[in-house]
Amino acid sequence: MNAPLITDYGSDKNRKYRFAFLSAGIIVNVVLSYVLYKMGLPLFLDTVGTICVAAISGQIYGIACAVATNALCLAFNSSSFYFSIVHALIAVYTAWFFKRYRMDKVSSVIAFSGSTAVMAGALSSVIQWWLFGDAQHTLVADTTRAFALATNLPYFSSFCITNILVNIVDKSLACLLVLLVVRLLPQKAMDIVKTGWWMQRPLTDDEIKSVKIWERDIKNPMKERIAYMLVASSLVLVVATTWICMHMYYENEKAEKTDTAMNAAKFAADAIDADKVDDYLQSGESAPGYMETKKLLENIRSSASGVEYLYVVKLKQDGCYFVFDLDTEEEPGYLPGEKLEFEEAFKPYLNDLFEGKEIEPIESDDLTGWLLTAYYPIKDSQGNCVAYAGADVSLGYMAQYLRDFVLKIGLIMSGVFIIITAYVLWATGIYTAYPISAMASSVDRYTNSGGNQERLDENVRAFRSLNIHTGDEVEKLYHAICRMTLNQAEQMRSIRHLSDSTAKMQDGLIITMADMVESRDSDTGAHVQKTAAYVKIIAEGLKRKGYYASKVDNKFISDVVRSAPLHDVGKINISDAILNKPGKLTDEEYEIMKTHTTAGKKILENAISTIKGENYLKEARNMAAYHHERWDGKGYPEGLHGEVIPLAARIMAVADVFDALTSPRVYKPAFPLDKALAIIEEGSGTQFDPKVVEVFMESLPEVKVILKKYNQ
Repeated sequence: MNAPLITDYGSDKNRKYRFAFLSAGIIVNVVLSYVLYKMGLPLFLDTVGTICVAAISGQIYGIACAVATNALCLAFNSSSFYFSIVHALIAVYTAWFFKRYRMDKVSSVIAFSGSTAVMAGALSSVIQWWLFGDAQHTLVADTTRAFALATNLPYFSSFCITNILVNIVDKSLACLLVLLVVRLLPQKAMDIVKTGWWMQRPLTDDEIKSVKIWERDIKNPMKERIAYMLVASSLVLVVATTWICMHMYYENEKAEKTDTAMNAAKFAADAIDADKVDDYLQSGESAPGYMETKKLLENIRSSASGVEYLYVVKLKQDGCYFVFDLDTEEEPGYLPGEKLEFEEAFKPYLNDLFEGKEIEPIESDDLTGWLLTAYYPIKDSQGNCVAYAGADVSLGYMAQYLRDFVLKIGLIMSGVFIIITAYVLWATGIYTAYPISAMASSVDRYTNSGGNQERLDENVRAFRSLNIHTGDEVEKLYHAICRMTLNQAEQMRSIRHLSDSTAKMQDGLIITMADMVESRDSDTGAHVQKTAAYVKIIAEGLKRKGYYASKVDNKFISDVVRSAPLHDVGKINISDAILNKPGKLTDEEYEIMKTHTTAGKKILENAISTIKGENYLKEARNMAAYHHERWDGKGYPEGLHGEVIPLAARIMAVADVFDALTSPRVYKPAFPLDKALAIIEEGSGTQFDPKVVEVFMESLPEVKVILKKYNQ
């Protein structure tokens, strides 16, 4: 995939386009949701804009659209924000789906609608069940009950299926509207909202894949590390804040209920005639004044909000005996005189109670539930404690309230966490991870360009085309590397020009030296040019066939071709009388002639010693010293054999003999080509390297071109 042809990605104009597109998505969501909410239909269509924005602009914009929509819908639907997690996940899934599948295919739309409906239906069912205990919408609840009766499925399963079916209709309509928007939206606008978030030239799919391959060996990617840190810190902050809020609520509520219970107990104690407690305990409702006192206690309980149980007990060593115990809606109270064993929560306070002292409110969790109990002593006219008035307030509702609070906070924060995480990953990616990874992979390609100037220039252009404009240190680093790579490429160009000039000068000196030697030999017409050409043909043939792959590369071929003219440089030490003798050399003269190999070796070693480092004269030395060695070890000057003979010398051996055979000498005419080739083939495996002979024979068309050029 190629990047769209837009150059001003970070411009204010394009930012306005993207903001307008996001705003339009939010408005469409809110308006459709409001209309359907007022119509009382079980559909919402509050994900139309989310799906459209996520499909075109990507994940972060889709999540922002989803969360903003749920926040605005709070104006008319107080429970909308609890479903932000569902809509945020739909945005994430939409961005993932339409990045891999085409939006204009019916099969893709059907697959997306179905899978999104299942996800949204199942999740929203769970959330509604947790929050409301049933469907949020009456029509859905009625349909679920009818479906459950018809199929004998459990109610919750029927509820999930009903919700999924509703969501299939909802998401199908949303997809149709999204496809309509895609058809109507101009391509340029699509490109802007799709790729305008890049802080550099948008990378193609292949470039993104290349960057991800480059990132594989990174153990702790910056993007993930920053996201983990921010999400973890946000999570700790939310948990700490939630716990503090819950603790403060619990303490405040407990303090308020404590005051209520204490006041109720005090009022109850004041309402009791302490001198009649024993009569009330023995005679109960038949005792004079009992029913009037009970009525007064009921008035005290009804005016004390939150007090569930109000009673009067007389404490004895074997337990507590009820004097008064008001009935509740759930159960009748204890009758006067009924005994109850001391509860575990009260045992630490029994000594104080028997002494008639006031005690702190007691928190207990028994068969009657989680209660806070306040006791207040009832004293007679002599100041003796004859009984206690007790008031119980229930704290059980607080546990349910706190559970609901945690659940609602979790649902609300889940959507917020998704957008925080997505934003951190997105911002880190576009401002840091992608630019740095793109720069690093480009620098790697640049450093791997080697000495190839074209590749260097191409990689410099590719690096500069990244056009990173993050507006921070990363952009500054990018421009610094741009200047560095450009300067280095230009320096390499200058060095290469200088190197080429030096090489040409060296080659000129070599040719001059070779011509000086050749000019003394009256029979070697164009010998150095032809042998150099044959050497090049053979070396390239070896590379083509894959022979001696560890040795034969472009540098080796260049070195042997440049060195070839110096293979007979040692002849400068041979006298003209022997060098140009028209007849056959004597044995003594032949021995002198053979010394041109050792003389050439010495000359070139002296030259090598004056030039430090690797240079092609080493191959020239090998050629000069050993081009008369034989594969079978019967050559001179050292009698080397097989692959012990340097490869450059084995190549030159074939080139030198072939030129000698096909060129006229004072002591012989030129051999016909067929005979010369037969002699070369006959020497394969004895005089010559068989592989060298093989590639030479396979390159006859090129050999004939050289022969025709120089033997006209």
